[in-house]
Amino acid sequence: MSTSPAQAPATEPWLSGSYAEVPAAGRAVLHALDLAFEDIRKWVAGLTDAEIHSQPLGLTAVAFHLRHIARSADRILTYAEGGELTAGQLVAFKSEHTGAEPLAALLDEVRSAFAAAAGRIRALAAANLEAPRAVGRKRLPTSLGGALIHVADHTQRHVGQVVTTAKLLKSLRDGDYLA
Repeated sequence: MSTSPAQAPATEPWLSGSYAEVPAAGRAVLHALDLAFEDIRKWVAGLTDAEIHSQPLGLTAVAFHLRHIARSADRILTYAEGGELTAGQLVAFKSEHTGAEPLAALLDEVRSAFAAAAGRIRALAAANLEAPRAVGRKRLPTSLGGALIHVADHTQRHVGQVVTTAKLLKSLRDGDYLA
């Protein structure tokens, strides 16, 4: 099927030996972000700017998922750090469903967000992962470790949506589907 990538990475990030200086939980989150970015780049390659903003069969646009991946990592890490969301973060959250950025700009946003997140994750990884944290206006309970792991979990969930939607877009474009 033409929607498959031509070449898979030789070694997944978690098997690369990278981030050895970071405690295991933080290292796992960093590896998840690395893999997420590899998967995003691989599967959106070849999509047009119009395609990433389209909603095939009513699915959420790839562009939304890319914005959301970048911006949600920042929000979740704010909670992991024990903070509250800023007015700027709330405005960014509310604008995730809109925009006409080219794919290259969205990939740059994800790359930049992950680079910033990596520093924050490194700083948090050695702390007490059982330390209580609160999320949102309702101050829902979690822990520092729970928030860190959720960065990886939430990111991967949306990467799955990017991959699925990108495959569908390519199949529809190429006529590579069963009618």
